[in-house]
Amino acid sequence: MSDAEPDAPADFDEAVYLQLNPDVAAAVSAGSSPTGRDHFLRYGAREGRRYLPGSGEVRAPVVIAMASLRPDGTRAPPPPGFGVEAVRMSPGGGVFVTGWVDDATDPLAALLLQGEGFEIDLAQVSLARTRRRDVEDKLGASERHPYGFWSFLDLGRQMPRQGTLRLVLRQESGAGVTVEAGVLSMPDTDLRDEVLAWLATADYFGDRYAAAVACLDGGTGAQLIASNLRLTNAIVAEPFVERFGPQGTKPLGSLVVCLYGRPEFMFVQNALFAGLPGIEDYEFVYVCNSPELADRLLRDARISNLVHGLRQTMVLLPGNAGFAAANNVGFAQARSDRVVALNPDVSPRQHDWARRHTDTVAALPPAQTALFGVPLYYEDGSLMHGGMYFDIDSVPVEGRRRLVRRDLVRVEHFGKGSPPGSEDFVRARPVPAATGAFLSFRRDWFERLGGFSESYIFGHYEDADICVRSLMAGTPPWLHDIRMWHLEGKGGVRSAASEGASFVNRWQFSRAWAGAIRGGLSLPAPAPGRKARR
Repeated sequence: MSDAEPDAPADFDEAVYLQLNPDVAAAVSAGSSPTGRDHFLRYGAREGRRYLPGSGEVRAPVVIAMASLRPDGTRAPPPPGFGVEAVRMSPGGGVFVTGWVDDATDPLAALLLQGEGFEIDLAQVSLARTRRRDVEDKLGASERHPYGFWSFLDLGRQMPRQGTLRLVLRQESGAGVTVEAGVLSMPDTDLRDEVLAWLATADYFGDRYAAAVACLDGGTGAQLIASNLRLTNAIVAEPFVERFGPQGTKPLGSLVVCLYGRPEFMFVQNALFAGLPGIEDYEFVYVCNSPELADRLLRDARISNLVHGLRQTMVLLPGNAGFAAANNVGFAQARSDRVVALNPDVSPRQHDWARRHTDTVAALPPAQTALFGVPLYYEDGSLMHGGMYFDIDSVPVEGRRRLVRRDLVRVEHFGKGSPPGSEDFVRARPVPAATGAFLSFRRDWFERLGGFSESYIFGHYEDADICVRSLMAGTPPWLHDIRMWHLEGKGGVRSAASEGASFVNRWQFSRAWAGAIRGGLSLPAPAPGRKARR
């Protein structure tokens, strides 16, 4: 095809077209397409490809080969509608692919991902299906069918930089198509966050939350957890530690606080705890999951020590390790035999809370203080937490032409939303679980349990998980009447990636403990209170 082709735009720029369409650049480099201009005239104009900044939309990569003949020489069915919108890869071996396929009448049999040194069948490993309204419109489809797909893999090893990856699609009829797509390389943490955000925001049929969680069953959930564990281990390997204030005497208790995105809470929390009876017997250990806040936090810690005189330790991490891993690091730096996981948005409701906490630990049998929580209150005085219990939601999830039952464990709070004067839910008693916003441990019991499970991404459900493990080990968590305020959800920042992480965590917790909970682990639930915690 010549440059004189009448539909060639006069302002077509070859270099810009290749830059805006890296898959085309890869095809030209491989010799599959002679020039970017030739590709535009054959395919790009029809696909709406951009040839100048701001023009058109980026569409699926060019098809470079199609299966037209079977090995025996007979003609195969025509290739399916198929598009790959994004291929992402990280140096640590993470791979993320998104696209669509028209397999409503001819089911997908295999989707092979081929790169330098590996080949994986995504359809057998971790392919999740989603709703694609744009594809439905394009195809004029009337059937409810999940045309979209996405997959995440953690290959578990350092990978050479991949300029392109090849995707080979095969359907049950024998129809097939092969595409070669340019790879966008990005840091491991950025790739993980993009995948989690995709999980939380993709479109699904039926109950969107349950359908998103069900996507994790095929292998994607395990892949995300494995990838996050690898990243977390690297983040916590060498923390930066600096201590402020007198360190001579061993404290009676250590308050371990994880900070993420909200540095101001450290100084405010110091001011709210300083000067209270018994606080001189405690130390603060702050663990920072936001490395960009390091300078400010070190400066504020020095100032806070001069103003309030509290003993405290600042532990700085080079990335976001999440609640579980950050607390484990903080507990390791704590110098006492009594360690308390404390949220930055928790503050005393009772003036003598520290003395009450010390006396409770000293006076009660060890089994009642090995692990316990406390009543937490909203700013309007109503009860936020009087212990936690479990229930199971059985949600129908749309499968192929049928509904499939999906059991998801729900964590609820006893007495949530009760008036300020209510006493029924704050009395001392064993409970199935307590919130990690304030969770007090005997140090040796915490270590025997193995600490917080780092299989949970960022935060959510690791507090319930360690409580269930304690209960299964023969020591139920307790609630003791030491009252605190909790500005729930104000102590950190939340993103689409955080939302996706909570999906993975609920899937993980349900997979681990739904059987035990169904077997009678949970106490009877009280009358419903405020919105359930997912």
